[in-house]
Amino acid sequence: MAREPSLAADLRGLFAWRSLIQEVRPDVVSAGTPKAGLLGMLAAASLRQPRRIYTLRGLRLEGTSGAKRLILSAVERLTMWASTDIIAVSPSLRSAVLERGLTRAAKIRVLGRGSSNGVDTERFRPDLLDAERRDALRQELGLDGSTPVIGFVGRLNAGKGLEFFAEACQLLVAQGHRFQVLVVGGIDDEASRDIAASFPRDSFSPTGTGPVFTGQVSDTAPYYQVMDILCLPTLREGFPNVVLEAGASGLPVVTTNATGAVDSVVDGETGLIADVASSESLAQKLGQLLEDQAACRALGLAATHQVSKHYSNALVWSILQDSFENGTEGN
Repeated sequence: MAREPSLAADLRGLFAWRSLIQEVRPDVVSAGTPKAGLLGMLAAASLRQPRRIYTLRGLRLEGTSGAKRLILSAVERLTMWASTDIIAVSPSLRSAVLERGLTRAAKIRVLGRGSSNGVDTERFRPDLLDAERRDALRQELGLDGSTPVIGFVGRLNAGKGLEFFAEACQLLVAQGHRFQVLVVGGIDDEASRDIAASFPRDSFSPTGTGPVFTGQVSDTAPYYQVMDILCLPTLREGFPNVVLEAGASGLPVVTTNATGAVDSVVDGETGLIADVASSESLAQKLGQLLEDQAACRALGLAATHQVSKHYSNALVWSILQDSFENGTEGN
């Protein structure tokens, strides 16, 4: 199923959904993402499926304007109309939906503290690598062992706010901070390639080589072990999994007050929240942690506790199962 609109392909997808539902005869039809949500909910509604759950993992219309915004809003309204229940993966995402009048308040809820999957706290944990293996990975990546590492994990695209991260790094360099940058993830588009090239390269790392880009990796867990801070300068989210992964790994996170991201960090307790689309605010928060290693460690410990208590896979899956079976645990 292609992400972008295609009338012929989408009609085939709609009928494929109908055929699958008729064959399986499920008690619940659940779908997420804009395309799958739209086709799945319409197919289920056309067959009078009694429970149709749309899991909302973000609003693509955020950050758009003009005709594109109108079309995306119409798609969301139609999907939500065709569903019987809507699960928003974060409180701020639910608020954003209601502020735009896309559905009724009684129809949309958040399960637990948010997140649609939680995090595997066995895979992501502070002691995943011992000191020797951690040092070996740093050396393999070309990172100095005694200089703080600010990391980014995720797809490199405009929506992740990378241009503001690059500008924040330039500001930090100008302020005399010493740090290294590790970027883990593949480049989505040419614009992001240009942004990646805009990071300062000659003065903020001990080797003068600039940031380290790994490209896409099969397992991100080891890379958190060589970071001191995770930065997610995102412009919009549903609920960012990388924040949970970093917290489970013992890292403090600096993110923004964008939809979804703002729910993933307890400001001043498990990380710091900067203003969205503000390189100055981002630099101020990152600089605050670079200057205070004790605060870094304290925030990281609190983040690990927070994730373990509220966002483990087992807990999130249990709440989700209970909701599907009984319709409970909503907010």
